[in-house]
Amino acid sequence: MIKLMLVDDHAILRDGLRNLLEVEDDIKVVGEAVSGEDALSKINNCKPDVVLMDINMPNMNGVEVTGLLKKQYPETKVLILTMHSHDEYFMSAIREGADGYLLKDAPFDQVINAIRTVAKGESVIHPSMTKKLLNFHQQKWQKDSTVLTEREKEVLQCLVEGLSNKEIAEKLYISDKTVKIHVSKIFKKLNVKSRSQVVIYAVQHQLVPLPDSN
Repeated sequence: MIKLMLVDDHAILRDGLRNLLEVEDDIKVVGEAVSGEDALSKINNCKPDVVLMDINMPNMNGVEVTGLLKKQYPETKVLILTMHSHDEYFMSAIREGADGYLLKDAPFDQVINAIRTVAKGESVIHPSMTKKLLNFHQQKWQKDSTVLTEREKEVLQCLVEGLSNKEIAEKLYISDKTVKIHVSKIFKKLNVKSRSQVVIYAVQHQLVPLPDSN
């Protein structure tokens, strides 16, 4: 059973989500909060597996709450559900440790699947937000924070750029089989299971310089 906390200052949205979630056999709403402070004060008693977090809240926004929550309860998963598609909110949320980022225009079944996905320790990004990663200008290349080889860093850069294995092979002048081996090693070293997870990890840890929007 996935224990879920809803954090949103709009009662109508919380009520709607709770009513829809009640029919799911594997998800139970164990708490609700109307603000960031409210969430932080209740989380110890609720002990949720996943927190469904809004960003736009009074006094303390969801990004700030996420950062504080992940420091105190690192095992708790945070799934951002917001109307904000701005680069700064998205990137800040990822850097603060958010495990997923969805927009409120996402279909309900996508929200449900995202809750289950982050509960398993995987990551979720709203499809329209993935491109934001490619438009974010990275100012620092951090070479000493990982055990990746130089070739693996090149492959990782290609993954962040959204290239397929075939496109990576062509760009780096190596075979498709060699690309698959490098990707497998990168996943193992970074302890991730999917391309979306490896992109999030690369952004959070500043492993590669992302392309300039120009």
